[in-house]
Amino acid sequence: MTQVNPLAAQTAQLNIDSSSSAAPINPYIYGQFIEHLGRCIYGGIWAEMLEDRKFFFEVTENYAPYTSLTDTDYPVVGASPWEIVGPAKGVEMIKKDAFVGKQSLRLGSGSGIRQHDLGVVAGKQYTGYIWVKSEDAARLRISLSSGGKDVAVALECTTNEFTKLSFAFTAPSTSDKATLEILAEKGALVIGTLSLMPADNVEGMRADTLELLKELGGTIYRWPGGNFTSGYDWHDGIGDRDRRPPRKNPAWTGVEHNDFGTDEFLAFCRIVGTEPMIAVNTGFGDAYCAAQWVQYCNGTSDTLAGSWRANHGNPEPYKVKYWCVGNEMFGTWQLGFMSLSQYQIKHNLVAEAMLEQDPSIELAAVGALGIINTNSDPEQAKSGHCWSTGMLMNCADYMHLISEHFYRGRLPWEESSRFPLEEAVVQMKTAIRETAQGHRRLQASLPNLKGRVIPITMDEWNYWHREYSYGELGCAYDMADALGIAEGLHEYFRQSDIVQMAFYAQTVNVIGAIKTSRTAAQMETTGLVLELYRRHFGSIPLLIDADFGPLDVVAALSEDGKTLTVGIVNPTLEAKSIKLALKGATVRGMGTRWAVSAPSEYCRNEPGKDRAVDIDRTDAINAAEGLMVAPLSATVFAFPL
Repeated sequence: MTQVNPLAAQTAQLNIDSSSSAAPINPYIYGQFIEHLGRCIYGGIWAEMLEDRKFFFEVTENYAPYTSLTDTDYPVVGASPWEIVGPAKGVEMIKKDAFVGKQSLRLGSGSGIRQHDLGVVAGKQYTGYIWVKSEDAARLRISLSSGGKDVAVALECTTNEFTKLSFAFTAPSTSDKATLEILAEKGALVIGTLSLMPADNVEGMRADTLELLKELGGTIYRWPGGNFTSGYDWHDGIGDRDRRPPRKNPAWTGVEHNDFGTDEFLAFCRIVGTEPMIAVNTGFGDAYCAAQWVQYCNGTSDTLAGSWRANHGNPEPYKVKYWCVGNEMFGTWQLGFMSLSQYQIKHNLVAEAMLEQDPSIELAAVGALGIINTNSDPEQAKSGHCWSTGMLMNCADYMHLISEHFYRGRLPWEESSRFPLEEAVVQMKTAIRETAQGHRRLQASLPNLKGRVIPITMDEWNYWHREYSYGELGCAYDMADALGIAEGLHEYFRQSDIVQMAFYAQTVNVIGAIKTSRTAAQMETTGLVLELYRRHFGSIPLLIDADFGPLDVVAALSEDGKTLTVGIVNPTLEAKSIKLALKGATVRGMGTRWAVSAPSEYCRNEPGKDRAVDIDRTDAINAAEGLMVAPLSATVFAFPL
């Protein structure tokens, strides 16, 4: 943490009346979003190490798996990642009676396949299995190579029915370029699918990522998208993982393995200790499928979809309360995009069907304040209504919240065109304030609402920059970004009457608060400020009339009223001090200060390395001496009252 020099600090006075409060801060302001995109789930949260383990791509002599971002540690796989070993004529794709998907892989005697670029740690155990059948008595050799050293196991297959054979390795050395090889040493065999994971995985999820996710402390998680959801069939993601079909990712690049589906997401929420929110498909999807998804999650085991859930080992309903009815359906990039006038009808059909399955659920409708599709939606252009206006006018009876999204960044996404620091930091709070004020004006003007306020769920918000160093959309964040996210949180506190949910988008790797390598995970600077406020800031915001620019200052009481918390973002290069003047209560005893700061706006954390930026705690803070904050810092103070 940068040392604060009191002599260099500049002093102002913060007047707070402990009885002058605003609407409570909804804990779901601290939400997170995960989508099947890039390395967010596969390569980030999910522990599977193998690409295309179900042979979506045809294995050929032309080994060229990577199609883009080839200069990063996480290139995009656009062809088979399996390289042929031995005679190529001995490798054949078998479509008849495929184990999963459209094809299985046949290996003739003496032929094999291998996959490179696996991350392993010396002395760590890795477990796997292979579904295989043999046309005769066959022997296969499975080996793991790293750092010029090999470990191998020999397995026998004597049945012409697919059987599951397990294996385990202890990595001989640490490497991000390890190789797994499967060789038919004797006889021919057919591989259905296979898997390799670190042995310390937690129900299929990476242990290191999970620990950071628990530290992050997100209160609610939105899944599975995002644009992904408009082409996603949730039926593909239930049942035996090895039998779930691989698909092309409908919105992004690469393969959707369908290893992480509904049950895995809800297990993830249980493990991390968070509330789930599921986004249904209103693009290529329909009302029946959406309602059936609700039934799968919340229906009793004597319902059709509820019985499927029970047969999959989860007899008790999940009781998922929060659901998004679609995602960004105002956008021409969205699968199944349609005009506003038509989508209003679809939203109501889908929402009504979902509520029939479970009337207790709460639905978030797709909104977009200010979006008018003049070219693709003539009726919307004629009416002059933005998307949110039309939805509020015609769908209010079928929504509990209305969604808004925004991203900001260093446009045109080039590092050299970076905004000045304070200009970059202020983007978050400006966007939030404009959205909240816009909805207040809009909703007050609509006669059909009759004074009802439909809260906002800002279910995607973040900075979005280039370059993508952690795979698709995997930009890194530095101290400047952390300060902007902190100011964004401050603005949510100020808009607590109308913004009830917010989901930092996304969570791991993809514009994420956590970044991973193949063998390590680390908290980003933005994740640190999210953790800081989630754990230490109060829930009853207090009104502050003064402007402390360029500082951003907020205050709140704890839920029981016994603690005063103050948040200060200092985006300048100078230490600052604010004198606290409290009315209606008295500070009793010393306080605590938690701060995220760095000597440079460009400081960032990287997986596998010690943190360059962290949360620093200082006890025995005397409020009477002023609230001292370091340069380039986000700070939370807590004082007993």
